[in-house]
Amino acid sequence: MKRIGMISGGSSKDLIRRTFAAAASKAKKGGKGGGGGGDAPKGSSLSKEIKSTTVVGANTLKEGSDPKILPDSDYPQWLWHLLDKRPALSELRRKNVETLPYDHLKRFVKLDTRAKIKDNNSVKAKN
Repeated sequence: MKRIGMISGGSSKDLIRRTFAAAASKAKKGGKGGGGGGDAPKGSSLSKEIKSTTVVGANTLKEGSDPKILPDSDYPQWLWHLLDKRPALSELRRKNVETLPYDHLKRFVKLDTRAKIKDNNSVKAKN
Protein backbone atom coordinates (compact mmCIF):
# COMPACT_ATOMS: atom_id res chain seq x y z
CA MET A 1 0.00 0.00 0.00
CA LYS A 2 1.07 3.51 -0.69
CA ARG A 3 0.54 6.49 1.55
CA ILE A 4 -0.28 9.77 -0.08
CA GLY A 5 -0.23 13.02 1.87
CA MET A 6 -3.27 15.18 1.14
CA ILE A 7 -3.76 18.72 2.30
CA SER A 8 -7.35 19.75 2.78
CA GLY A 9 -8.56 22.69 4.80
CA GLY A 10 -5.16 23.45 6.25
CA SER A 11 -4.65 20.04 7.92
CA SER A 12 -2.70 17.09 6.67
CA LYS A 13 -4.53 13.77 6.30
CA ASP A 14 -3.19 10.44 5.21
CA LEU A 15 -5.01 8.70 2.43
CA ILE A 16 -4.16 5.06 1.80
CA ARG A 17 -4.33 3.92 -1.79
CA ARG A 18 -4.03 0.30 -2.73
CA THR A 19 -1.71 -0.32 -5.63
CA PHE A 20 -0.81 -3.53 -7.40
CA ALA A 21 2.59 -4.17 -8.86
CA ALA A 22 2.66 -5.17 -12.50
CA ALA A 23 3.79 -8.75 -12.94
CA ALA A 24 7.34 -8.93 -14.13
CA SER A 25 7.37 -10.67 -17.45
CA LYS A 26 9.71 -13.64 -17.58
CA ALA A 27 8.93 -14.50 -21.17
CA LYS A 28 11.66 -16.57 -22.77
CA LYS A 29 12.90 -15.67 -26.19
CA GLY A 30 12.51 -18.36 -28.79
CA GLY A 31 9.01 -19.59 -28.03
CA LYS A 32 7.84 -22.50 -25.92
CA GLY A 33 10.04 -24.88 -23.97
CA GLY A 34 13.66 -25.48 -24.77
CA GLY A 35 16.91 -23.96 -23.46
CA GLY A 36 15.53 -22.04 -20.53
CA GLY A 37 18.65 -21.87 -18.37
CA GLY A 38 18.04 -21.81 -14.60
CA ASP A 39 14.57 -23.37 -14.38
CA ALA A 40 15.81 -26.97 -14.44
CA PRO A 41 14.67 -29.18 -11.53
CA LYS A 42 17.36 -29.75 -8.95
CA GLY A 43 18.32 -33.16 -7.66
CA SER A 44 17.15 -34.34 -4.25
CA SER A 45 19.44 -33.72 -1.31
CA LEU A 46 18.62 -37.16 0.19
CA SER A 47 21.24 -39.85 -0.01
CA LYS A 48 20.66 -42.99 -2.08
CA GLU A 49 20.76 -45.08 1.10
CA ILE A 50 17.85 -43.18 2.64
CA LYS A 51 15.87 -43.36 -0.60
CA SER A 52 16.29 -47.13 -0.81
CA THR A 53 15.38 -47.89 2.83
CA THR A 54 12.48 -45.50 3.54
CA VAL A 55 9.26 -44.42 1.87
CA VAL A 56 10.10 -40.74 1.50
CA GLY A 57 7.07 -38.46 1.85
CA ALA A 58 4.70 -41.10 3.29
CA ASN A 59 4.72 -39.64 6.80
CA THR A 60 1.42 -37.96 7.68
CA LEU A 61 2.14 -37.20 11.32
CA LYS A 62 3.51 -33.86 12.45
CA GLU A 63 6.26 -35.34 14.59
CA GLY A 64 6.68 -38.72 12.90
CA SER A 65 9.24 -40.14 10.56
CA ASP A 66 8.95 -41.77 7.16
CA PRO A 67 8.21 -45.51 7.36
CA LYS A 68 10.94 -48.01 6.59
CA ILE A 69 10.64 -50.35 3.60
CA LEU A 70 10.12 -53.91 4.85
CA PRO A 71 11.01 -57.19 3.13
CA ASP A 72 8.37 -58.52 0.69
CA SER A 73 7.50 -61.38 3.04
CA ASP A 74 6.22 -58.88 5.66
CA TYR A 75 3.46 -57.57 3.37
CA PRO A 76 0.13 -59.40 2.75
CA GLN A 77 -0.22 -61.49 -0.42
CA TRP A 78 -3.21 -59.55 -1.76
CA LEU A 79 -1.03 -56.43 -2.02
CA TRP A 80 0.97 -57.94 -4.88
CA HIS A 81 -2.17 -58.56 -6.97
CA LEU A 82 -3.63 -55.05 -6.83
CA LEU A 83 -2.12 -54.02 -10.15
CA ASP A 84 -2.92 -57.23 -12.04
CA LYS A 85 -4.91 -56.72 -15.23
CA ARG A 86 -8.57 -57.68 -14.90
CA PRO A 87 -10.69 -58.67 -17.89
CA ALA A 88 -12.98 -56.09 -19.49
CA LEU A 89 -16.73 -56.58 -19.86
CA SER A 90 -16.45 -57.31 -23.59
CA GLU A 91 -13.92 -60.06 -22.89
CA LEU A 92 -16.08 -61.56 -20.15
CA ARG A 93 -19.17 -61.55 -22.43
CA ARG A 94 -17.31 -63.68 -25.00
CA LYS A 95 -16.60 -66.41 -22.44
CA ASN A 96 -19.01 -69.02 -21.14
CA VAL A 97 -20.52 -67.78 -17.87
CA GLU A 98 -20.68 -71.29 -16.42
CA THR A 99 -16.92 -71.82 -16.72
CA LEU A 100 -15.81 -68.45 -15.29
CA PRO A 101 -13.95 -68.46 -11.97
CA TYR A 102 -15.79 -66.83 -9.09
CA ASP A 103 -13.74 -63.60 -9.20
CA HIS A 104 -14.41 -63.15 -12.92
CA LEU A 105 -18.09 -64.00 -12.52
CA LYS A 106 -18.45 -61.44 -9.75
CA ARG A 107 -16.74 -58.82 -11.93
CA PHE A 108 -18.96 -59.74 -14.90
CA VAL A 109 -22.15 -59.23 -12.87
CA LYS A 110 -20.90 -55.89 -11.54
CA LEU A 111 -19.83 -54.54 -14.95
CA ASP A 112 -22.92 -55.88 -16.73
CA THR A 113 -25.23 -54.29 -14.16
CA ARG A 114 -23.36 -51.00 -14.46
CA ALA A 115 -23.68 -51.08 -18.27
CA LYS A 116 -27.42 -51.79 -18.08
CA ILE A 117 -27.94 -48.88 -15.67
CA LYS A 118 -26.01 -46.54 -18.00
CA ASP A 119 -28.09 -47.65 -21.00
CA ASN A 120 -31.32 -47.22 -19.05
CA ASN A 121 -30.29 -43.75 -17.91
CA SER A 122 -29.38 -42.66 -21.44
CA VAL A 123 -32.77 -43.88 -22.75
CA LYS A 124 -34.56 -41.93 -20.00
CA ALA A 125 -32.48 -38.81 -20.76
CA LYS A 126 -33.48 -38.90 -24.45
CA ASN A 127 -37.21 -38.97 -23.61
